[in-house]
Amino acid sequence: IYLNILAVCLIMLKHVSCVHTFITLYTEINGQTVAGFPDISAVTTLDGQQIDYYDSEIKKLIPKQDWMKEFASEDRFKEYTEFRERVQQTNKINIRFIMERFNQSHGVHVYQRMYGCDWDDETGESRGFDQHGYDGQDFIFLDMKEFRYVTPVLQGIITMQKWNNDREQLELLKQYYEYECVEWLKYFLTSRKAGLERRGTAVVSLLQWSSSSPVVCHATGFYPSAVTITWLKNGEDHDEDMDLGEILPNEDGTFQKTSILNVPPDDWKKHQYVCVVEHETGTIRKILTEDEIKSNNSEILTILLGSSAAAALFWIACILHKKKASYGKYVYLSISELI
Repeated sequence: IYLNILAVCLIMLKHVSCVHTFITLYTEINGQTVAGFPDISAVTTLDGQQIDYYDSEIKKLIPKQDWMKEFASEDRFKEYTEFRERVQQTNKINIRFIMERFNQSHGVHVYQRMYGCDWDDETGESRGFDQHGYDGQDFIFLDMKEFRYVTPVLQGIITMQKWNNDREQLELLKQYYEYECVEWLKYFLTSRKAGLERRGTAVVSLLQWSSSSPVVCHATGFYPSAVTITWLKNGEDHDEDMDLGEILPNEDGTFQKTSILNVPPDDWKKHQYVCVVEHETGTIRKILTEDEIKSNNSEILTILLGSSAAAALFWIACILHKKKASYGKYVYLSISELI
């Protein structure tokens, strides 16, 4: 049961990984906030990984990944920052307009905008999205098939009509979401790849959840993704009693993979088992001994969470189940439209 569930978990993550996503989320808060908490913030993510951050307190765009620091030295990063500042001013006006539409004059209210695109690196297909929310509910969004704005609430009709009547604006947005957003996404993917290639050496650990559990050879932090994990028994290839996991993405853009050895402790204590991880950056061997195994649950969690929080949660869920069972330069202004 454990292995079947684990396989399903790995397959789910594998199929998601080929679609790359580039998202920017703006949050504007009107009303009194906790001291030190910004009323405006912006976060950009690539494949769910935060790559930069901006807020109205620091008034700077902060790169959140090492490979983004090189981009931060380019002239485009300055434009990128200036765009955040312009959107900040636009959002201040937008939230007041929305409050008026809802007949609200005071109180704490939140306006958010999420826009970006995704791109399938296998099919080449891409899709844009542009969604606005107010106080946790949908306010207006761009229907990418019809390329017109749609609102689920009466208070959004005025904005919907205004934006749909601006054909020039819609054409600029179409150009951005169909082409320029995807080009930015590919640019950051290339930058991430270059950064990861400079440091993508695997870290290998032998993990065991309990004394009676299978031993897991866990390799993480390597880039590119091609890797081979094998077991040796007394110096000979051993391809029995083992289950090889799929390649999984880590949050930092590197990868991880596991190989599970299903032999009882008496057997691996009697014979010498070695996990061999082969990657273009080098070969790592781990001899299976009690001293080499990491069996402290908190230590295992630290290793897994350091690799990939999503993958770790899947891994933990599978184990628990087992126990139960047994950017676009030319359209910057068009993305900061007034409501």
